[in-house]
Amino acid sequence: MEEKEVLLTQEGYDNLEKELENLKTVVRTEIAERIKVALGFGDLSENSEYDEAKNAQASNEIRIAELENKLRYARIIDESEIDTKTVQLGSKVKVLDMEFDEELEYTIVGSMEVDLSQNKISNESPVGKALLGAKKGQVVEVHVDHSNEVCKYKVLDIKRAD
Repeated sequence: MEEKEVLLTQEGYDNLEKELENLKTVVRTEIAERIKVALGFGDLSENSEYDEAKNAQASNEIRIAELENKLRYARIIDESEIDTKTVQLGSKVKVLDMEFDEELEYTIVGSMEVDLSQNKISNESPVGKALLGAKKGQVVEVHVDHSNEVCKYKVLDIKRAD
C-alpha cells in the first residue's frame, strides 16, 4: 500500500510531534497506573475499570501509530517559498462571498491542520480546491455537496500565512 504524502506547515508538524510525545510519555504512564490500580480490584471478569483502562490503552496506541505514520510521510511546506500571486498551500486568502456580499479570510492548510475556529481550511475541501491556483481578482466557483448549487468567491488578497 502506497502511503499518501502529508502536507504540513512547520507549526503543524511541531504540534503533531508534541502530541505524539505527550501520548508516549504522559498518557501511557497514566493509563499504566489505571491498569495497575484496576488489577488491584481483583476478578478481571467483572472489572469495568480494567476494561476501560485497557480500551484507553488500545486507543492511545492506535493514535500513536497514526501520528508516527503521518510524521513519517510528512512534507513540510517552506513558507518562505509561498508565492503571493496565486493561492497555494500556506496562503492566507481574503475572498468576497458574492452571494452574501461578505468578506471572509481563509488559510489553506493540509488536511491534518484543519481548524475551522481559526478559518484554516483543507486544500482538499471544496473551497480549498477551488481556491488553489486562483489569482487576485479572479472569481472561483465552488460546487456545494452533490447538488447543483454553486457558491462564487472573488479573490481579494493573497498573502503568506502568519
